[in-house]
Amino acid sequence: MVKHVIIWNLKESFSAEEKENIKAGIKSGLEALMGQIPGLIEIKVNVNPLPSSNGEVMLDSTFDSIESLKGYAVHPKHVEVADTKVRPFTASRVCMDYEV
Repeated sequence: MVKHVIIWNLKESFSAEEKENIKAGIKSGLEALMGQIPGLIEIKVNVNPLPSSNGEVMLDSTFDSIESLKGYAVHPKHVEVADTKVRPFTASRVCMDYEV
């Protein structure tokens, strides 16, 4: 299995209320991909970091193989969520993929 973890920070130009709405959109959009992407075993988005955190949104997903993760990256349903709910609103992205 392969874990795919991403941490984003949102653009500073958004108000606190806008950021809450953006986070909710990222969470609902990505979590709705469960059952839509071959090889995607689990997907969770955390939008409530503790004050000690330096990231605002975390994706924690699990795939059955590296090939499935590669397929997810280009899958039209994932690309649509990324292009409409994530990329326009994020300022930074850190990713770590690893085998479990």
